[in-house]
Amino acid sequence: MKNLFTSLASRRFIIPAVILGLLAVLAFMLTQQTQAPEVTFTTIEGKTIEMAELKGKVVLVNFWATDCPGCIAEMPGLIKTYNEYKPKGFEVIAVAMEYDPPSQVLTYTQKNALPFPVMHDSYGEISRKFGTVQLTPTAFILDKQGNILRKVIGELNFTDLRQLLDEKLAPTSGSQS
Repeated sequence: MKNLFTSLASRRFIIPAVILGLLAVLAFMLTQQTQAPEVTFTTIEGKTIEMAELKGKVVLVNFWATDCPGCIAEMPGLIKTYNEYKPKGFEVIAVAMEYDPPSQVLTYTQKNALPFPVMHDSYGEISRKFGTVQLTPTAFILDKQGNILRKVIGELNFTDLRQLLDEKLAPTSGSQS
């Protein structure tokens, strides 16, 4: 009988301890942010941009293609948002997918006067480093430290994006994220 009582009493403490431990691990995992991969973007003009150069800015890395209706539909909103928020520390890097003919990317970029850096991911290297992007449009929004804040598959919601940019680019007296 004493053994049964000891076993029941220890279970009463072990189960809550295990539950608390699991909750602590879950809380830790939810607070950890994923760092964006260290990549070098080479624009269609031949300029290189290192991920480290983008620290201190909120960055949107946008994977797109010239034959993607959603990508084309969101471009005017992306241009408008970029022009509005660039002076506050916002940057956009448009990454055209490897299957997109480079000549089409160049033509589209020039015809639409895209104001942000555009690169062609000729070998799919950038896509792989961001987790093998397969669907377009796909956007990664990075904070000023280069952590991935959000991954958006499909067209951007510009109301949500502006709200996030207002929050992350707001001047603060403490540390900024």
